[in-house]
Amino acid sequence: MGREFGEGIRRAIEQTGLTHRKLAEKLGWDEAKLSDLVRGKGGVDEGDLKHLLGFCRVKPDEIRHLVALFRETRESGYLKIPEEGPPDQVPLLLNQERLANEITVWSANLIPGHLQTADYMRAALEGVVRKAVDYEKLIAAKLERRNLFHWSRRFVFFIHEQAVRLPVGGPEVMKDQHIHLLAMAQRSYITVRIVPTAIGAHAGISGSFLQLSYEKFEPVIFIEGETSGLFLEDARSLAVYSSLLKLLDDQALDPEQSKELITGILI
Repeated sequence: MGREFGEGIRRAIEQTGLTHRKLAEKLGWDEAKLSDLVRGKGGVDEGDLKHLLGFCRVKPDEIRHLVALFRETRESGYLKIPEEGPPDQVPLLLNQERLANEITVWSANLIPGHLQTADYMRAALEGVVRKAVDYEKLIAAKLERRNLFHWSRRFVFFIHEQAVRLPVGGPEVMKDQHIHLLAMAQRSYITVRIVPTAIGAHAGISGSFLQLSYEKFEPVIFIEGETSGLFLEDARSLAVYSSLLKLLDDQALDPEQSKELITGILI
């Protein structure tokens, strides 16, 4: 991924104590070439990358990791399948979310993970039959996403009404979840928009997804599977999902109407 790769290169450069200009001079590069590499825009080959990492005295394991990321940035998509651990993509996604300045979520079936209470998470996980899964570890990983919330970022959540109404964990769990959802929706940097059941077919009918937007990189779309996570970065996919979000924006209730709907369910 361009963002993870760029962050790794920045760390490698920082440990040299050199400015980009001075480092480029020592490598015999134009400063623009180094800048493009850091921003994930290419301009170098694998040999150049290894030369840079060797000069920065990056450890062998990290070199292998960054070279693998470099190769993946040449692809139109990025499929991440964990080699071990629970079949959940939150730890993988969280690394990318930490770098984003805007996160837009479309959730068709459940309250989005960022906005879930611990009891709601537990009840949702118990509804899925999985063997040898440490649910508490999984919940702890999900709750870590709460640290993303900060006024310097913007969050937009499009949620289908059926997800808000779906009884997960019983009346008390749902009551607490709705109260928490309303409380989060009061924050100035969080927008909650409900897509009402009454409109019927809608733009997000093909499934849930996230759009991560960055200051220095192109956006990326994340689609979560049962045992894998797919990151899409190609221009065609970005255009399609951007169009879907615009349609959802047209179809969803406005923030105040959305709060009223949630309050009506709570009462």
